[in-house]
Amino acid sequence: MSAAHSEVVSTARDYYNSEDADNFYFHIWGGEDIHIGLYEHEDEEIATASRRTVEYMARQVPGLSAESRVLDLGAGYGGAARYLASTFGCHVTALNLSEAENERDRAMNREAGLDHLIEVVDGDFERVPGADAQYDLVWSQDAILHSPNREQVIREAARVLKPGGHLLFTDPMQADDCPEGVLQPVLDRIHLASLGSIGFYRQAAKAAGLTEVGVEDQTGQLVRHYGRVRAELLKQRAALTGKVSEVYVERMLTGLQHWVDAGQAGYLAWGILHFRKTS
Repeated sequence: MSAAHSEVVSTARDYYNSEDADNFYFHIWGGEDIHIGLYEHEDEEIATASRRTVEYMARQVPGLSAESRVLDLGAGYGGAARYLASTFGCHVTALNLSEAENERDRAMNREAGLDHLIEVVDGDFERVPGADAQYDLVWSQDAILHSPNREQVIREAARVLKPGGHLLFTDPMQADDCPEGVLQPVLDRIHLASLGSIGFYRQAAKAAGLTEVGVEDQTGQLVRHYGRVRAELLKQRAALTGKVSEVYVERMLTGLQHWVDAGQAGYLAWGILHFRKTS
């Protein structure tokens, strides 16, 4: 991995390991599930909408069972892994770069009695540990954006998939027709030089030998989710005293508004992307 890649990965790891970020995502963003939700109405609980995303995605994959081996790239607190393990009996490898999140994940797995089905691995998804063709499903929710080499992430997903296996993921993206420079406030906040797009991922998947099963554009949910998280942060601000610094809260409020503004302007995209390894 190059020095530039190491720097980006280290920045993401340091951020998610920080006490501010750990407490913010755990208490505000949704607890078990720290990704964009599928909302049925504007005021729905973040955790409820976020869990609906997991349930909806799982229904897109045929044949999940106790025989299935799943890799979750950027697993966060492991909510999806626990859902898949408890619902289908899947064996799940939860690969995640934040040791702080991973410790919470392991504790919740033990509490749920699922630690025998879920292995939490410290690591980044540009270099997936393990042999080729070992997983039936590679899953990821709103994590791949943190890689500066997203083509490599898709190649690694394809490498470790069994023939016939599925790649199913979501990611905050830029619109395919996004004008140059308009996303700089968003990119500065998350310390990235770019975002992927639906077109980008289609090309990357094809180059990695994957066939498109379906792409479902749900960009409106991105705008709703970031606005919902911002409102919840304002509502619970006082309760976060001593857990999350005021400096972090202010920066997060500003950053969340940048996402909302860019989404409303049509510069962002979000959806569920599904590909399959045919050979």
